[in-house]
Amino acid sequence: MTLQADLFFSFRSPYSYLATPRLHALTREWDLEINLRPVYPIAVRDPAFFARNPPGWVPYLQRDVRRVAAYLDLPFGFPRPDPIVQDMQTRAIAADQPYIRRITRMGVAAARRGPAAGMDFILHVTHGLWGERVQDWHLDENLAPIVARTGLDFETLKAEVEADPEGLDAVVQANQDGLDACGHWGVPTLAFEGEPFFGQDRIDLAVWTMKKAGLKPRG
Repeated sequence: MTLQADLFFSFRSPYSYLATPRLHALTREWDLEINLRPVYPIAVRDPAFFARNPPGWVPYLQRDVRRVAAYLDLPFGFPRPDPIVQDMQTRAIAADQPYIRRITRMGVAAARRGPAAGMDFILHVTHGLWGERVQDWHLDENLAPIVARTGLDFETLKAEVEADPEGLDAVVQANQDGLDACGHWGVPTLAFEGEPFFGQDRIDLAVWTMKKAGLKPRG
């Protein structure tokens, strides 16, 4: 029997990017479907989050994600532009957030097409943002070729996002509620049978747990 897991994911999270190739590979190697459940990043959910953290928090994160990327042999750099409009000197979060809202809604639209489509979407889109660091990735002429690698039609996703932003945001909120219900708040979180596995460094533990529940290699 194919096992199911949920992936709570943010397009602004460098750790989500760093986890994605391994999570995508799991669905090819094992009889497992991972349901993509995009959420808005903490900067949208809690704009005061950055102001509450100590001054060394952001520099540490920047150092850590670079060394994790080097350890995993993944290309890495921060997206251009940042998916979140933020003054990194003051850490203030802008009220208007067009980039993250659009790409998150596209992720929801992709996930509606099934687990494989959702995982293909994040594999290629996060690589475009964090791996290739496509300049001005948010513009249609640059985002369309990235989305095309997923096998999905950019214009179709774009039309869906423009036609029903409220409906897509309702799914994002349901995903956030699901993340809360499974007992965590951060991303990436892989949830299996209600148990959360938070962070790119908990994938092996999640697989170990799934194997005890009957996870088998694909035949």
